[in-house]
Amino acid sequence: MIYWIIATLCAFFVKGLSGFANTLVFTSILSYGTANINISPVELILGYPTNLIISWKERKQIDPKICIPLSIMVIVGSVAGVIFLKKADIRLVKIIFGILVIIVGIEMLLRELSKKEARKSKVLLTIIGVLSGFLCGLYGVGALLGAYIGRTTHDANAFKANICTVFIVENTFRIIIYSIYGIITIASLKKALILSPFMLAGLFAGMCCANRINDRTVKKIVIILLIISGISLILLNI
Repeated sequence: MIYWIIATLCAFFVKGLSGFANTLVFTSILSYGTANINISPVELILGYPTNLIISWKERKQIDPKICIPLSIMVIVGSVAGVIFLKKADIRLVKIIFGILVIIVGIEMLLRELSKKEARKSKVLLTIIGVLSGFLCGLYGVGALLGAYIGRTTHDANAFKANICTVFIVENTFRIIIYSIYGIITIASLKKALILSPFMLAGLFAGMCCANRINDRTVKKIVIILLIISGISLILLNI
């Protein structure tokens, strides 16, 4: 249980800081000894209220032009992701997860190091939305959403408001699907309840630190940690 507590504190501290990446941190820590199908429902239940809290706090920054199209694309992709999660080979899932973490991490790092503002693209919106939906259904991963929303918002508060709003829609849909497929169980609900105080502690600690630490510095640290976690997952499952 100690690993679950550590994963919860670390993941939701990052959530409070950046508004996303909690699932990547949570799953990366626990994937070394736990199947993804047991991790995802617990993280989903824990993460849902954090999105509500952050979205409400930053509600003035929510932009429907960003949230509505992405929400639709995410729901479309989630169906395929949930089905794959139910039937997939666990070692293969972890290897794929590691590769995706590295790809997303490198893309985010290159964007952080670049001083040029990324161009907006409706085609890119569609591709990222559907792929992000698949990843959300499979792992609950919203990092690709972050890669796009980071291009369409101009400050950390607007970024958090819009990505967490999309997560609320996706989380609601995925809770329904997970329940239908039997992925959410009584055991996962009990575990999430036990971990809830640690989730809240990590979240509010992260939100407090976000007001005191430079955004770019925080993002770079998180990105590097995610890349390292992805490499480790691949090496341990080859």
